[in-house]
Amino acid sequence: MTSTSTAPAAESAHVSWDDLVAAALLGTERRTPPVAVRPGQDTPAALLDAAALSTVRRRAGLRPAPARPGPAPAPEDPRPPLPPAARSRLAMLLADRSAPGRSGPRSAPDLAELLPQWLALANQHGYRAPDALLPTLLDAARARTDLRPEALTLGGPRALWLARLNPDWKFALRGGPPGRGTAPASEPGGGAADDADVRRQWEEGLFAERVSLLARTRHRDPAAGLALLDGTWSAERAEDRLMFLDSLRDDLVPSDEPFLEQALSDRSRNVRATAAELLAALPGSAFAARMAERSAACISLSPDGGQITVDAPVQCDSGMQRDGVVPKPPSGRGERSWWLSQLVEATPLGCWSEWFGGLDADRIVALPVADGWKGDLHAAWCRAAVRQRSAQWSRALLGTPGAPPITAGEPAPAVWRDPAKLLSALSPAERAQWVADFIASHGLSDAFRLLGVCAVPWAEPLGGAVVDALDIARDAGSYPWSFSGIMGLAERCLDPAQADRLEVLTALPDEPEGAAPGAGGYWSEAFQRLVGTLRLRAAMRSELTGG
Repeated sequence: MTSTSTAPAAESAHVSWDDLVAAALLGTERRTPPVAVRPGQDTPAALLDAAALSTVRRRAGLRPAPARPGPAPAPEDPRPPLPPAARSRLAMLLADRSAPGRSGPRSAPDLAELLPQWLALANQHGYRAPDALLPTLLDAARARTDLRPEALTLGGPRALWLARLNPDWKFALRGGPPGRGTAPASEPGGGAADDADVRRQWEEGLFAERVSLLARTRHRDPAAGLALLDGTWSAERAEDRLMFLDSLRDDLVPSDEPFLEQALSDRSRNVRATAAELLAALPGSAFAARMAERSAACISLSPDGGQITVDAPVQCDSGMQRDGVVPKPPSGRGERSWWLSQLVEATPLGCWSEWFGGLDADRIVALPVADGWKGDLHAAWCRAAVRQRSAQWSRALLGTPGAPPITAGEPAPAVWRDPAKLLSALSPAERAQWVADFIASHGLSDAFRLLGVCAVPWAEPLGGAVVDALDIARDAGSYPWSFSGIMGLAERCLDPAQADRLEVLTALPDEPEGAAPGAGGYWSEAFQRLVGTLRLRAAMRSELTGG
């Protein structure tokens, strides 16, 4: 009896743990495990027995080791603690930190969507996170990358201290918050880091971490950021070069011109095109001057000053291609139209007033264009206005909000006149007024993207225009689910002061004839949810201000 029962155990003692794991992963039908099988026992059970014995043996074989020194004390965070009510609110939001989406009753606020707003508000007031909630806050930031900048700012130096003790939170050490709060340990300005640390992170970090580091460094010191990129440019993959180059856009400076000129000769067509786009955003660049010279040869004002005449290029020569002009047009687009558009969108907008006798953007845009070239010319001007962030040209090309909106049925060049992009060049107040007037004229059907570029919370009269349009849609019995995206935006962007005005809309309405089935109930629940969310946002703000 003794010899029979101990033999398998003795044999299993000589089997390596890696062999047992390999057999378990592949399956006992594909690989016979190196274990003895007792009578009446199947092979999988024998494998599990051997694994259990091996585990006990490995644990018993551990030798005592000297105790490791404890971590250094957590650094002090001099920022004020959260008020008690705000602390409780953060604990509640973190407890319901699942991915954004509806949970619970349809009329209940989505707490996961409110967490980013709460974090931003708390950071605006300069608070620090409670020590006891730091682990949960780091877990939330690990699961949702959109939370990381604000979460790490709120967590401050103690969050970074904790992150060094848990590999699950290592993202905090590599991608700290830009700007406010404490700088991460590996970034200039953090106190403990130096240029060697930044260089090491740039050379060894993951791609997303490197993009973030480049953007932060460029924002602080454009020349230092460009030096990082230039040092490894030739060794980067084409797709990475494209992303790195695009990250220069927000902090573009004239001293970037030599680097971008070199990128015009890159072996990747997409990199060349992006370099040309960035150079076009530098009106004083040699590239912009070359493109302006080509545009001037193609477009002019008629002798009587009454219309614009166009003589599009007849070929795309090597010089144009070197400057990023793509010779092959997309399907359905003529070559000459395609080449002309690329020249015009890269030409400094100030040139047109100079060439057209001092006319301003409004009068130039109003001029007739000969031979059907208006759509191509205006579409190219739109792209130039967005690239060069010209409020004057964006305003002229937007036109009046009451004009009929552009639809997908219009010719391809005209469809590009994207109001959402043109609005980005206007001031927040002017942007809100234009969108409010647009909604008053056209309703909400074509307004979703326009609302997305407006500052939050929506300033008046924009908030009132959205509420009025929702009320009209409700009374008309419109198909309610088509407004779900607008309602979601309203929950996050409306001023909480609108809650009282919306209260009357939570009642179940009488459904007009021809209304969508169940529309009244949907609208009632949607407005209950909207009112509840606005009041919760108001409470969050009050808790943080101590009001």
